Amino acid sequence: MRRATDSHKGENGKAAIIGGSSLMHGAPLFAALAAEASGADLIFVSLPKCHAESAKATSLNFQVHPFGNDDLAGGDTAAILELLATMDCAVVGPGIAHGHAKSLNALMTIVAESPCRLILDATALQPETLELVRGKSAVLTPHLAELERMNLTATDLSQQASNAGAVIFLKGPTDIIAGPDGSLTELKGGNAGLTVGGTGDALAGLIAGLVAQGLEPLEAAKKAGAVMKRAAEQLFEKYGYAFGTRRVIKEIPKVLKAMA
Repeated sequence: MRRATDSHKGENGKAAIIGGSSLMHGAPLFAALAAEASGADLIFVSLPKCHAESAKATSLNFQVHPFGNDDLAGGDTAAILELLATMDCAVVGPGIAHGHAKSLNALMTIVAESPCRLILDATALQPETLELVRGKSAVLTPHLAELERMNLTATDLSQQASNAGAVIFLKGPTDIIAGPDGSLTELKGGNAGLTVGGTGDALAGLIAGLVAQGLEPLEAAKKAGAVMKRAAEQLFEKYGYAFGTRRVIKEIPKVLKAMA
């Protein structure tokens, strides 16, 4: 990533991560670590109150904004939207509880009213999500089951992305990226080590970090997908398939530099 030599703190990307539940703390933290590894200046994490100390311990650079309680609720939305008004990009959804109606309602309010660019993952991917982001700048990162939950199929990705003006990144052995311009890109490579939990969260965070630093969403999605696959290939040589998400994240800066 290029940046002005006379730039100041915050001018090279501010990214937020909104996610987590009482039973899941890792998803938003993987996303935040990947956004940090992208080179973004400032990372803000909003997650359950019970995981606030874990978030602070994960990185000294994270600015932690806990929910009021241990799951996202309607009372959290005003503060989160106020935070997002100062962000360049935000990841919304990883780790949010699927079965809590109050959490889901609050999440959809955040998606609908967010003033910044969005990377939507996991629980943020609902049947109404595409309609909520119509006219916004957004990247949706479903795997096949999440795509089906959205009532979409791989065959209509291009049309749906074009209609919504969004990027849809379908994760799989071969990633398929549909752009708001009607384009369709296939990303091959990587390996089955990327099936481990957390790599999808890291992908979302990496896209957010790149968007926060000035890449357009479609370009950021393509670059992030390529980085994740190349990192997996490099790690396989030493660890086989058991490299895990933390090692993928640690590879991100090296891969980005090599691809510059």
